[in-house]
Amino acid sequence: QVQLVESGGGLVQAGESLRLSCTASGSILSINHMAWYRQAPGKQRELVASITSSGRTYYVDSVKGRVTISLDNAKNTVYLEMNSLKPEDTAVFYCNLADTLSRIYWGQGTQVTVSS
Repeated sequence: QVQLVESGGGLVQAGESLRLSCTASGSILSINHMAWYRQAPGKQRELVASITSSGRTYYVDSVKGRVTISLDNAKNTVYLEMNSLKPEDTAVFYCNLADTLSRIYWGQGTQVTVSS
């Protein structure tokens, strides 16, 4: 079994920054990629950013230039550095891990609230 534990969410004002962390533990075979998704109230969950074990990254257009994803393979930890936060970034952020057998695991989510 694999567990993902997120941390770092909270309430901030527009323009401020947050750093989310997600650490995977348990029977991890080998990481193919990790990612951050978010789900705002009344909206579908969307991919925010992803990173492969080799460091290749992807960002959704709405966060490009404001968000950086990074992966510490030794610690099985993925980070999401978010700057210049906007009220529309308010959502529950979920960590996601895909191993090399294409098994998918999810964290429990961490709330990010950006006030205007």
